[in-house]
Amino acid sequence: MNHEVYRTIGTPRPGGIVAVCDHASNRVPDGIDLGIAPDLLKKHIAWDIGTAGVMERLAQVYGIAGFLAEVGRLAIDLHREEDSPGLIPETSDGHSIPGNRNADRQDRIARFHRPYHDAMEAWLADAQPKLILAIHSFTPELESDPHDRPWEIALLYNQDDRAARHAIRGFTERGLIVGDNQPYSGRQLNATMNRHAEAHGRPYCAIEIRNDLITDTNGQALWAAHIAEVANGVALALE
Repeated sequence: MNHEVYRTIGTPRPGGIVAVCDHASNRVPDGIDLGIAPDLLKKHIAWDIGTAGVMERLAQVYGIAGFLAEVGRLAIDLHREEDSPGLIPETSDGHSIPGNRNADRQDRIARFHRPYHDAMEAWLADAQPKLILAIHSFTPELESDPHDRPWEIALLYNQDDRAARHAIRGFTERGLIVGDNQPYSGRQLNATMNRHAEAHGRPYCAIEIRNDLITDTNGQALWAAHIAEVANGVALALE
């Protein structure tokens, strides 16, 4: 299914595993002028690099249906609450986004944010998944704070860490460098899973992959395999 704000891939299996991706696209919708150089849309500030490819692989090879955003986070960050200061960013990693300074906040919420989350909630309600995967990626080093981020993959969580604990162990046993609420904490940044997982008691893994590992199809295939295999183990452990 395709919509201005989201698309779905695959068919959820009731009681199975599904995946969602808030930052799969860097698309700037019609009628929005961010006032930035086009090259900035290729950077991590515009989207989670590589995640759309991982999501496609999860659906096509492993049968994990996906729900993906079709709006870039520089237009509106769908992984924020409606009242968040970062919902329509005026700066990101040291870059100014001048077109957002006088943005019609309520119009963007009504056009993008609410349809996205309403549709996700309906999709999850129909799916009744055993486990939700929230797929994100992070840059190895911020331009505005250049410190090395060594983790290859990380699990974020707020109050509900049931699935995360199993996943951290599973990825670690595969010899990976795993972050536990790193490079930032799900206790501060977990909006979509707070709303669609924790609020409903649905187990979830909010996964962050270092984006230099998934810039091409080979990397995306490898990490989709890691994630699918660990996720299946987590789902069994939760039974």
